[in-house]
Amino acid sequence: MSTARSRVPEFSAGLEWFNVDAPVRLAGQRGRIVLVCFCSFSDIPSQHVLADMNYFASKYRKDLTVLGVHSTRFPAEMRRSHVQKMMNKFHIRFPFVHDPELKLCKRFGIRQWPTQVLADRDGFIIGALAGDGKRARLKEVIEYQIKRESRFGSTGSEAYTVSQTPEPQALLSFPGRVLVSRDRVYISDSAHNQVIITSANGNILRRIGSTSPGFIDGDSLSAAFNNPQGMALGDQSLYVADEGNHAIRCVNVRSGEVTTVAGTGTPGTVTGPVVTRPREMQLKSPLDLVLVNGVLFIAMAGMHQVWSLSLIKNTIKVFSGSGREGLRDGSPNTAEFAQPSGLTVYGKSLYAVDAISSAIRCIDIDSGSVTTIAGSGCYESGDQDGALSAAKLQYPMAIEADMEHKMLWVSDTYNNKIRRVGIKTQHVSSVILDRKLDEPCGLAFHGGTLYIANTNAHEVLCLNPDSGRAEPLNVSEEHTHV
Repeated sequence: MSTARSRVPEFSAGLEWFNVDAPVRLAGQRGRIVLVCFCSFSDIPSQHVLADMNYFASKYRKDLTVLGVHSTRFPAEMRRSHVQKMMNKFHIRFPFVHDPELKLCKRFGIRQWPTQVLADRDGFIIGALAGDGKRARLKEVIEYQIKRESRFGSTGSEAYTVSQTPEPQALLSFPGRVLVSRDRVYISDSAHNQVIITSANGNILRRIGSTSPGFIDGDSLSAAFNNPQGMALGDQSLYVADEGNHAIRCVNVRSGEVTTVAGTGTPGTVTGPVVTRPREMQLKSPLDLVLVNGVLFIAMAGMHQVWSLSLIKNTIKVFSGSGREGLRDGSPNTAEFAQPSGLTVYGKSLYAVDAISSAIRCIDIDSGSVTTIAGSGCYESGDQDGALSAAKLQYPMAIEADMEHKMLWVSDTYNNKIRRVGIKTQHVSSVILDRKLDEPCGLAFHGGTLYIANTNAHEVLCLNPDSGRAEPLNVSEEHTHV
């Protein structure tokens, strides 16, 4: 951290605040240490840092003021409704200010998200740390600063009260993904940190995992997940991308027993060769899974890569992607992804959606080489149907193959749409629904019905693609035996 002595800039007037009734003045926090986090909700490293900020706000509440700044990267992030939903989705418990025009970023000189700026009790900047994974370093600096006295004294600090706007009560909480088999529906009830198994008509057969986040193997009641996302089904095993734990978990669908098959619970930073002990390999934010002939392909969003886990050989490796964030086609070693968030298989190809580049990618399942079929660059987005080469999406999170109609379904999350992508026609069109979507993140096509995890509305919809009629899956607590 830099030791330059410069006064922390005051926040701009006229910005919208969340979790407080009035703006928090930095000048009014003299006598307290101040930690300002600049982040974007669409960015996975920012999501990790938000958990750190909650930790600091709780642990050091007597001496530390934690403030968040939402820096928009996509048009949809400018909406107040989006910000409020993200506040609740990530359980943010400290004051947050919405900075849609990046005024505060310019005032503070922020060029990378997330960045955490720390100021001492006298209002001077101690330094800034960019990126995630900085909790231990920040903890050291904060605890050192707590021991230092201020010429102002903490009694002169302006008090503020955190007042959150809660989500409506529902059986599901920000469901991230959905998977459907012949007579079962599997739901990643992400904000409840659970996986739910229901009957075809929505009766809950089993809840797996405690509602509190954790990384625990065991039976369905004692096991713990942290923001479970994409799933894949093989025989009696349900594989789960446990995003917050940076791990792949396996659920025995008959017993509810949960085991870890890959990942250590801590995020990784390296991309090495084949590893023969997947449970010792550090992963980073797996978001989706697809199972092909005994190989589990993983959308490793936090590493901007696609990985493969052989369930037969018990090995794990990078399948495609250099690890650099970008939109570049080519061989597995040179291709670049930008937060791959959804996977599906169609014929001999894997199809992926990149959230940050709003792109659809095609990956040869034999060679791992990558071709872009829609999208033009990082943070370049839009809302346009037509030929694939001209189509534009905004932060797509899921993609689903439809062999029956020779097409792909895409959850165009920030456009609040579902898109059709013709494999042969190379054409993109928007699906007309009889109800509004609220940032849908998960898709599953089964038996002529498209199941949609309508994430911010806390529901799973069942869509008839021909009529456009969508009805909620009637999820209920009528427990029966699996």
